[in-house]
Amino acid sequence: MIKIGYHASHEQFPPGQLLANVQRAAQAGFTAASCSDHFHPWSNRQGESGFAWSWLGAAMQATPLSFGVVNAPGQRYHPAIIAQAAATLAEMFPERFWMAVGTGQALNEHITGEKWPSKADRNARLKECVDVIRALWNGECVTHKGLVTVEDAILYTRPAVKPLIFGAAVTAKTAEWAGSWADGLLTISQPLEELQKVVDAFRRGGGEGKPMHLKVQLSYAGDEETARRGAHEQWRSNIFPNNALTELRMPEQFDAIGEMVNVEEVGRMVHISADPGRHADWLAGYLEMGFEQLMVHNVNLDQQRFIDVFGERVLPELLQKEA
Repeated sequence: MIKIGYHASHEQFPPGQLLANVQRAAQAGFTAASCSDHFHPWSNRQGESGFAWSWLGAAMQATPLSFGVVNAPGQRYHPAIIAQAAATLAEMFPERFWMAVGTGQALNEHITGEKWPSKADRNARLKECVDVIRALWNGECVTHKGLVTVEDAILYTRPAVKPLIFGAAVTAKTAEWAGSWADGLLTISQPLEELQKVVDAFRRGGGEGKPMHLKVQLSYAGDEETARRGAHEQWRSNIFPNNALTELRMPEQFDAIGEMVNVEEVGRMVHISADPGRHADWLAGYLEMGFEQLMVHNVNLDQQRFIDVFGERVLPELLQKEA
């Protein structure tokens, strides 16, 4: 069964408001949720950065939804700590939690003062972290000396059913690599021809038959101008190629490059419309590509209208098409 989820953006809203948002989303008919895991926001205009892991416990207790989080173990987080945090959530809320792992961004990871590695080294480090996490979930005593170090770690509290580990990938190259080790794929919406390349690469790399989740970036508001203005104001710093987004270190740098972006350029990466039917068509197209979960991120600040209207008009239409 498909799931349409509400994406909780910790960069844009304080944790208390996000908690109210996911409760409202559950009441409106959303059947899943996901959240980001940042230390800094992408932009000073966004201006928030709540701690995802403590928030997840509250959100999962307050709603019946399944939840996922995007995490970058290896620098800001030691993989043994992530293994423990995920195992605790999965034990309390069986089969309702999944995690996606990626190589992260300097924006969040540079705060440790350690060197920001090359992409190849970040990939190697991530794979080490995934192996450590899985070994700990299996009850092994883990000692590992590599790009990350673990000594005599045993995870005593483990869930009966281990969470799935999705590979977070934006490019086809990363998706193909993730297909060899991840339980599934998490990627983001982008022009369809580019997204299809990511899907094909994941399947080619070993992901055939594995679940795929998509974070869909859109801007819905009561009128077109508000939707366009909200997308440009909140998300114009986020539309650059991934190799640029991973290297910048501070929100003001993202703000600086965002000054060069107009609304039309934002519209290439964000679905902007005040028509719920148009959004339903866009989402249906992604389901036809084989995604089993769509995590919908309304990038502007009017979350209540978005949740209510999508619950009344978009979700029923998608479920009807699926039936």
